[in-house]
Amino acid sequence: MTSQITHSDIPARLDRLGWSRFHLLVVVALGITWILDGLEVTIVGSIGPALQDPRTLALTAAQVGSSASAYVAGAVIGALIFGWLTDRVGRKAVFSVTLLVYVVGVLLSACAWSFWSFALFRLITGMGIGGEYSAINSAIDELIPARLRGRVDLAINGTFWVGAALGAGASIPLLGGHVVALNVGWRLGFLIGGLLGLLVLLLRGWVPESPRWLIAHGRETEAREVMDHIEGRCSRHGALPALECAFVAAKPKMTVRDVCHLMLGRYRARSLLVLTLMASQAFLFNAVFFTYGMVMNTFYHVPSHRMGLHILPLAAASFLGPLLLGPLFDTVGRRRMISLTYALSGLLLGATALLFGYGLLDEMSQTIAWMLIFFVASAAASSAYLTASEVFPLEARGLAIALFYAAGTGVGGIVAPYVLGSLIGTGSAWMVSGGYLVAAVLMLMAAATEAAIGVDCEGRSLESLALPY
Repeated sequence: MTSQITHSDIPARLDRLGWSRFHLLVVVALGITWILDGLEVTIVGSIGPALQDPRTLALTAAQVGSSASAYVAGAVIGALIFGWLTDRVGRKAVFSVTLLVYVVGVLLSACAWSFWSFALFRLITGMGIGGEYSAINSAIDELIPARLRGRVDLAINGTFWVGAALGAGASIPLLGGHVVALNVGWRLGFLIGGLLGLLVLLLRGWVPESPRWLIAHGRETEAREVMDHIEGRCSRHGALPALECAFVAAKPKMTVRDVCHLMLGRYRARSLLVLTLMASQAFLFNAVFFTYGMVMNTFYHVPSHRMGLHILPLAAASFLGPLLLGPLFDTVGRRRMISLTYALSGLLLGATALLFGYGLLDEMSQTIAWMLIFFVASAAASSAYLTASEVFPLEARGLAIALFYAAGTGVGGIVAPYVLGSLIGTGSAWMVSGGYLVAAVLMLMAAATEAAIGVDCEGRSLESLALPY
């Protein structure tokens, strides 16, 4: 493949901008993806016991886990399809379509009448969310200044837990049977996500196409018009240091084969790193959170309408982790902080698994233990998405994120909910503890991998981290 290299000051102009209302719009309009994902995961986690009730869908524990796996499988499929499209047709063109797919899926979930219909509609919902990850991570990283990219990315990824809190809070009145009947309340829970998604579609119309993507695809005039518009919406840019010239490729669109060749060739070590980070955090969070309600109900006899009271503090700790630790990823550095958060998450999870197996935890202490783990693990998981979006070239960024999200989530996200759901169904605390210990070992392995081959991305432009292919 031949490449035409052009000079452009657009990357440097984007990186010199001060924080402004434009960046806040980007964060709100695009970052809503993680809120929606958190809402979906928490609603299913909270209503798991309710869905086993004969008055609803009468699912078994394994079927609840399988429906969660269907959601994750859909996310993998959506990531691959829309990840390929986001590099070919642009970030903006894709992130509106993916949000529509999500809205359709979640509204259909509210109308499910059996296990198979519920699983199918969860798969469609997951396709929308999975597609969002590729387009949104690409767009955000390409629009946020380099010196702020780490903390902003972690804070945005952490908003998953804002969605989790919304889902947990909504589950209290919806599943208690006092405000609405149980067979109606669980359906209303899904309507929340659908209505929120429709509102966000209005905001996304104000977010421009990535100027970096435009210039990389030979659309220089349009890229400069968008860049001028962005600078016009930002109050700070003229007084900052003079711009440096950046190299950007204007070339034919890369194929899936080209991207795979790139991942397995020049960026082989980075590919191993991202896959390890993605798979380990996906196993941890999908194993724990999709089955959280069933664990609390089976081993601590917490009724479904009280599940939200346990998820709310968990969500708060998980949101505060990336928010408070995020700046350290820009100052202390990516490699040190990613290694530390992954290692600490694994150690805390291992200790909690043993205490759980020995029966030394109760309803309250189990919740506190998860709060400590998720405070650190949420920052670790967010850094996996940050790494995937930083270390590969622009023209392959969307598909690269999709491939590693799909591979990591396929290993950790599809298998984990089904396995943990089945282990919970045995009623054995030690069987469940064994599943948690596997997740702990995976997190420790990821910490070691980051320490050995991690990339120091803090404060560096995307173009300096990965040259055009």
